[in-house]
Amino acid sequence: MEGLPITPWTVFLYAFLTAVATGLGALPFLFTRGITRRHLGLANAAAAGLMVAASFGLIYEGVNYSLGRTLVGVGLGLLFILLAHRYLEGREVNLGDLKGLDARKALMMVGIMTLHSFAEGVGVGVAFGGGEALGVFISLAIAVHNIPEGLAISLVLVPRGVSVLGAAFWSVFSSLPQPLMAVPAYLFVETFQPFLPVGLGLAAGAMIWMAAAELLPDALKEAEAEGVATVLTLSVALMVAFQILIGG
Repeated sequence: MEGLPITPWTVFLYAFLTAVATGLGALPFLFTRGITRRHLGLANAAAAGLMVAASFGLIYEGVNYSLGRTLVGVGLGLLFILLAHRYLEGREVNLGDLKGLDARKALMMVGIMTLHSFAEGVGVGVAFGGGEALGVFISLAIAVHNIPEGLAISLVLVPRGVSVLGAAFWSVFSSLPQPLMAVPAYLFVETFQPFLPVGLGLAAGAMIWMAAAELLPDALKEAEAEGVATVLTLSVALMVAFQILIGG
């Protein structure tokens, strides 16, 4: 394995693996029946917790490259999500079988996670630029990390009526930028590396806003505050522990 050269095809395949892994986050819903309004609220709380914890993980990773560029990215992410929210507000939006407000929330969720995947794809490509061992490790770490991100997407989609297969499809779809960005980032690593902290910060800013402005208010409408706070706290703690474990 050590003697084999790294090719763009190799980088693409590993990055594609990270994308497919996101769909595994929908699997728990195969064993769930009869989702009530309270369950919807608690699902929103869990999705918010996963997104907040993932966001701070992205910021921490970006700061390792550049504090200034990461903070610029957070500001750009906030601006992006505010503009997207204002654009979609009041418009007729459909996403599969979803319509209206549910479709708008689902579209924003999938959109934010897709945006986040651009930065992860660059991360895979830059890692392979540092050698095959590093590239394989980062790819597998991102693949494992993508499973709870797919769960976060499914927690928003399935309780609103999307099928488990549909949620898995949208989860994988949200990660398709990873193989698309990994190859050019590997081929032109010196060009892409300075933009990596900006992309990480941008995704983090958008995800934090989504959790605070959309998911948590919805959660508090459908479930009691004590239950929402408990699920939010547990999901943040578990995601942080998960990130530390896969980070080695």
